[in-house]
Amino acid sequence: MVARLGAFAPDEGHRTLADKAFAMLHDAVVSGGLSPGERLPIEELAAAMDMSPMPIREALRRLDAVGLVDNIPHRGARVTELSIEDLREVYDSRLALELVAIRGAAERFGDDHERTAVKRLERYAHAVRNGDGAETLRAHRGFHVALYEAAGSRWLIRVISPLWESAERYYIATVGKRRAYLTSRIDEHDRILAACRNREPELAEAELWNHLIVTANVVAAEMGGAPLYEPRPVPGAAGNHR
Repeated sequence: MVARLGAFAPDEGHRTLADKAFAMLHDAVVSGGLSPGERLPIEELAAAMDMSPMPIREALRRLDAVGLVDNIPHRGARVTELSIEDLREVYDSRLALELVAIRGAAERFGDDHERTAVKRLERYAHAVRNGDGAETLRAHRGFHVALYEAAGSRWLIRVISPLWESAERYYIATVGKRRAYLTSRIDEHDRILAACRNREPELAEAELWNHLIVTANVVAAEMGGAPLYEPRPVPGAAGNHR
């Protein structure tokens, strides 16, 4: 366990030991360094991170609150399991919230929003071409956040963030290292950005739906399940279908 946590230990930027423990465990869970279903004994974690049990306990409580850890009474904490049922719940929630965010963004999108989104999309494309998996994930999330921030709602971002992290666990565990798969998705981001730039909320919503469900369906297939969602018609597309 020490080796799997050591690479994720941040050196600065955390106000308390509980913050540092949360960051270390959070990154290890999301990246797959700590496996789904793995037990997280407080005493062992404390020894591995050279801390007392108290900040570890607090970090596990916070991880439970964002759905990455299950705290089971009298049995301790475990990394949350991956399952198709949970994947469906995560994406049901993401779709509900992110479609609201992208519609609001398309209604309010301005030049400053576009400049930020373009820079982050370029960063994403560069990371994909270079095969930098960690930077690809950061840049991908940064691009989507840049769009959603244009909606002007801090609460949407706050609620979307833990769902995004849970979805990343599934993505990393299945298709996250496939460079060809990542490269094939870049055009989808261009279309979402164009819909926002042109202030077309319905188009932005349809493009985002189709973008998100591709990953959900591919991950479900990798886990041995059937497709979870159907694509939506894109307004203005030839024949009104994709």
